[in-house]
Amino acid sequence: MIELGNYNTLKVLRSTSIGLFLGDDEGTEILLPNKYVPEDFEIDQEMEVFCYLDNAERPISTTLKPKIIRNGFAHLKVVEVGAYGAFMDWGLEKHLLVPFREQSQRMEEGNTYIVHCYMDEESMRLTGSSRVDKFLSNENVAYQQNDEVDLLVHRKTPLGWEVIVDNRHKGLIFDSDIFKPVNVGDYLKGFIKNVRDDKKLDISLQPIGAKMLEPTAKMILDKLVQNEGFLPLHDKSSPDEIMSTLHMSKKAFKKGAGILYRQRKINIQEDGIYLL
Repeated sequence: MIELGNYNTLKVLRSTSIGLFLGDDEGTEILLPNKYVPEDFEIDQEMEVFCYLDNAERPISTTLKPKIIRNGFAHLKVVEVGAYGAFMDWGLEKHLLVPFREQSQRMEEGNTYIVHCYMDEESMRLTGSSRVDKFLSNENVAYQQNDEVDLLVHRKTPLGWEVIVDNRHKGLIFDSDIFKPVNVGDYLKGFIKNVRDDKKLDISLQPIGAKMLEPTAKMILDKLVQNEGFLPLHDKSSPDEIMSTLHMSKKAFKKGAGILYRQRKINIQEDGIYLL
């Protein structure tokens, strides 16, 4: 079955004056307009396309890559505010509507917001919502410490940065665990630091414990290579100096430098570390 709001792999059924008709194994057909038809194609060839409703509410497909898909989240810009809500640029000709009732705050033209895309059951249209929390749940989280996860930075809180974890859950990166600039809409890799009894997720941007050592050492080594084999960092360097240079804590720097020293890849002097 062709799923609107998502990518579908369909077969080329026939070529017409208005474009290609593509279909699935259940006999459902959808148009790929001429402007999206590739130069080379064959009948029965499989093609991956994104399917949605056009301005006339007709199912249509495109080879364009939208910035968000159904049941996903993205950081989108308001291109227009109309009578029914805000229209977001999601990379397609028809903009994504966020109705006023689905706005956590009144949206303004030119501003950007974290938005969820879903199929509205009443209108059967793809719809956006900035009421992100109602689409996230931590009820069935099944992570272990140090599991790697995909993150979308949602908003700043007094404790740190709230993030959307693996497109399903809510997590928090505490300010004390952030050693590089972070902004709303950033896509990051993270690691599960702790799963609390109430299922809340604490997230780190670096591996935890012993797993942290090797990547941290590599980061220091890469920075040394970039700086012609020298970094003016040592045990007496301030945490701020280390953070601004390497985007890591002083504790992480000391552990990483210790690994490189034991591997005889660096020499530690009073003025800094040297690449051997």
